[in-house]
Amino acid sequence: MLPVVVIAGRPNVGKSTLFNRLAGRRSALVSDIAGVTRDRKEAEAVLRGRRVRLVDTAGLEEAAPESLPGRMHASSDAAVAQAALVLFVVDARAGITAADQHFAAWLRRRGRPVLLVANKAEGRSANAQALDAYSLGLGEPVAVSAEHGEGIADLMGEVADRLPPEDDPTGEGVDPEAGRPLRLAIVGRPNAGKSTLLNRLLGEERMVTGPEPGLTRDAVAVQLADAEGPIELIDTAGLRRRARIAAPLEKMSVSATIEALKMAEVVVLTVDAGEGLHEQDLQIARLIEREGRACVVALTKWDAVADRNAARRAVADRLETSLAQMKGIAVVPLSGLTGAGVERLLPAVRAAHAVWNRRVPTGELNRWFESALARHQPPLVDGRRLKLRYATQAKARPPTFVVFGTRAERLPEDYQRYLVNSLREVFALPGTPIRLQLRGTRNPYA
Repeated sequence: MLPVVVIAGRPNVGKSTLFNRLAGRRSALVSDIAGVTRDRKEAEAVLRGRRVRLVDTAGLEEAAPESLPGRMHASSDAAVAQAALVLFVVDARAGITAADQHFAAWLRRRGRPVLLVANKAEGRSANAQALDAYSLGLGEPVAVSAEHGEGIADLMGEVADRLPPEDDPTGEGVDPEAGRPLRLAIVGRPNAGKSTLLNRLLGEERMVTGPEPGLTRDAVAVQLADAEGPIELIDTAGLRRRARIAAPLEKMSVSATIEALKMAEVVVLTVDAGEGLHEQDLQIARLIEREGRACVVALTKWDAVADRNAARRAVADRLETSLAQMKGIAVVPLSGLTGAGVERLLPAVRAAHAVWNRRVPTGELNRWFESALARHQPPLVDGRRLKLRYATQAKARPPTFVVFGTRAERLPEDYQRYLVNSLREVFALPGTPIRLQLRGTRNPYA
């Protein structure tokens, strides 16, 4: 278990910039707008040889528990409760505010080890700007500029010195490939129940949820495990139609969602069962197919559906007619709010992952190929029949097959669909993208 280092402070003091700097990559969205971070963001980092789990939190604000700032505060409170060390960040440029003093006293009551960080302390005046932080009574502040990288090396050293001793400092006997987690992303339109579903899977209020659409702004990764092993689960911001995306912050959120989708192995597409499949849901599904990812459809808010048989039929018919390239995709009705049906989701994800990784033996593949050609001969092209000779599987993830033959690259699309559908049916490859590549032979006399 890696020690947890939590970055906390009031809004817009540079917590996410510091998080990205310590993680060594852009993991969290950064903007001049206060309150961009709403959920806890996690990343592994190495600080002076110590592997830690960094946690970026929402800005600390005093608010009613039922309000959005109050729910964000509760999420930050849960992160602080499990911290081995809290980095309390203040804005040296703005000076110490009443909010800083209030939350410094709150941290002292929490009883966790705290390291005071004076951010935005650039240039020669860095130490002078950081002096005010002494008044918080949290010890000597470390002056840094997360944006420019100043003082970060000193901060890393301080963090490493204050962490508890390592259980296995050598790391011997640890296989880095053993138990590699399945990468799973949850995507969908805004307010489709993505964060509520993630909280239900984790068994805790990990993500900030509520009736307001667009609460999740960044792609947030968390760890969980089922009977078959670890899973890295990524909750993402809702994807709206491109024409409706105007704000720069929302553009960054969409970019982070698409990046998370590309890095995933399996994608859960959440669909509000009460509203059914919209065209935007199908566009997201087509994006998943183009990226070659395994997919499972989760019909969320199932507890609020009155006529469930009609809802099932409507979704099945729409998938059949509008998403034929992923025929047989698994559909799991569930309710993240009540937990009904959620236990069927991860087994469906594992099954989709197994299909996505499947390899077909070459002998079986070519016996299928011969029978497929016998049932329906390749068509004539320019008055000459195409001669397809053999097929092989180039790779899995997703299953990719190559067909060789004379002028094979001119094979019409409808015959390619026939071969793909036959492959899907014969070798039990439901719901996964199938790639078919064509290789023609060269005429040595041309």
